[in-house]
Amino acid sequence: MEARTTVVTGAAQGIGRAIAERLAADGQTVIGCDIKDGGNDFPGTMVRVDLTDADAAKDCMADIAGHYAVDHLVNNAGAVFPQLMEDTDLESFQKAIDLNLRAALITAQAFTPAMRAKGRGRIVNISSRAVTGKAIRTSYAAAKAGLMAFTRTWALELGRDGITVNCIGPGPIATELFNSANPPDSPVTQEIRASIPVGRMGEPREIAGTVAFFLSDDAAFITGQTLFVCGGMTVGRAPI
Repeated sequence: MEARTTVVTGAAQGIGRAIAERLAADGQTVIGCDIKDGGNDFPGTMVRVDLTDADAAKDCMADIAGHYAVDHLVNNAGAVFPQLMEDTDLESFQKAIDLNLRAALITAQAFTPAMRAKGRGRIVNISSRAVTGKAIRTSYAAAKAGLMAFTRTWALELGRDGITVNCIGPGPIATELFNSANPPDSPVTQEIRASIPVGRMGEPREIAGTVAFFLSDDAAFITGQTLFVCGGMTVGRAPI
């Protein structure tokens, strides 16, 4: 793959870290954005930012855009905020929207001008299989479904500029985020594991590989799509 510059949000750990490592191994320049420190071994440049703070996020992305002609954007940052519907407080709901959804809009607005100028760009939004229905996910599922809607809308708006926009819906992936929202000893978690048709949890590297494909020139004729990387859990569910 030609050397290109990719911004990955939520890159300090989990799926985001795996994406950063895969893209760096492919020869890309990686800029990670996260509220956490990626450590000395982060495979690129890490920028610390609280993406739930709109002003801070806008300033950070403007600064990155001023220093790099960004080719790719991976909107991966997210958090679950697990609550039953009747227990969902508006503060948590707003935080879920701000981090999982609003931050993606801020980043896309910052980097699409450079992509348009080049006549080529890639945006990949990381959603979730939770959008097909999952209990205790009112805020998270709503925000991640919004990312899928962003994907379809932006694909129509940006296609003529050579920019593709696609979405990935991970199923259960063995990450810190999954374990924090799904305690390993919980009966619900055990039920999730037992329900995966391929018989195992997914690995972060498997999401990273899918991202790498969507960013590649081989995927230039694919846009506006959501690919569920879920071990078969969404098979038989109504498409979104």
